[in-house]
Amino acid sequence: MFLALGVLLLLQSAWSFIDGIRFLRLVRRKRSCPEGTHTPPAAVVIPCKAGDPGFDDNLDRFLNQDYPNYQVVFTVATEVDPAYRQIRERLESRAVSGMICNSRASLVVAGIAEERGEKVNNLLRGVERVDQTAEVLVFADIDASPSSNWLRSLVAPLASSQVTVSTGFRWYLPGKGFASRLRAAWDTSIATFMGDHNHNPAWGGSMAIRAADFHRLHIAERHWASTVSDDFSLSRAVREARGTIRFEPRCLVASREESSLWEFLRWAARQMIITRVYAPVLWRMGLAVSLFYCGTVVWGLALLGTPGVPAHQRLVVAILLSAAILLNGGKGYIRALVTRELFGRKTDRGDSCYWLLSPLVSGVMLVNLVMAAFARRIEWRGTEYELVSPDRVRVVGRTSP
Repeated sequence: MFLALGVLLLLQSAWSFIDGIRFLRLVRRKRSCPEGTHTPPAAVVIPCKAGDPGFDDNLDRFLNQDYPNYQVVFTVATEVDPAYRQIRERLESRAVSGMICNSRASLVVAGIAEERGEKVNNLLRGVERVDQTAEVLVFADIDASPSSNWLRSLVAPLASSQVTVSTGFRWYLPGKGFASRLRAAWDTSIATFMGDHNHNPAWGGSMAIRAADFHRLHIAERHWASTVSDDFSLSRAVREARGTIRFEPRCLVASREESSLWEFLRWAARQMIITRVYAPVLWRMGLAVSLFYCGTVVWGLALLGTPGVPAHQRLVVAILLSAAILLNGGKGYIRALVTRELFGRKTDRGDSCYWLLSPLVSGVMLVNLVMAAFARRIEWRGTEYELVSPDRVRVVGRTSP
């Protein structure tokens, strides 16, 4: 029985490793392509809240993209949020000094909403302030650090009428602490499932859609009316309309965040709870794969420690387990290569976490997926939500303005 499962585990691990190679090749191929020339007027809407790492530096990055005609709309929930003061002072300083930037910028106070997530409410109010001349709507996260050609690369795929949404994804860089490195290994294990195929979800921290399609699909009125997930809800709208979401590797954006282990575990659990509610098929697939991998590994380890198992059987079990674990670590090493090639990181600066922590990531991921089956409440930036359904959310309480 274990032999059959062990062979399947080995095949699954081999396929995952090959898929990692595919991802690396896609990144290299896209990076070698000329930059896109499709640059219609665009508007970048960025919801903000105080406490995001790299806040000031990322403000400058978004304001100085290599793009001929775009505006940036920063949105905050209330004027009490320290982010409001930071952004206002930054924009006022730019205006007074006559600083040359490539963008027009504005700041919007969205207010508090009880029927949707704070981030989504910020996005909706920001979209209302977008210039009528904007042909493309772009959504980003302030904790992401975009390259200077991020906007140009993100908008370029929309030159094709076959593409409805262009998206990047976050790429966590390892920090100094263990929790930061575990987060990097955990999250990039999801990022490498993106690719040149028809199953990509949009990611809210780096996604672009034509303004005409945004309104045609009724994103604001229907899909964002009562949700905490801007990206999963938009992805569902595109799928229902038989549209296409194109992944652009050049729009992988670097993120880094130091946190305690408990904070990371709560963050990871929240990601899986949101996935279960808004993308249940994806959650079930992840749970099945994770259960199979971890269950087979644990069974194999138990066999190795069980007295009376013949030596030749122990050898077969050991070989199968070792090969599967090495292949899993090999995919982690591929993520380290992607990190170095995209962001110039060195392996002696922590990139080894992508492969060294891969066995732990598998276990943590399984716990997150299982816990998501029994929870519908999440805490996000000081607000607790109950995810009643994909089309209904309830604000349970707030611990910060």
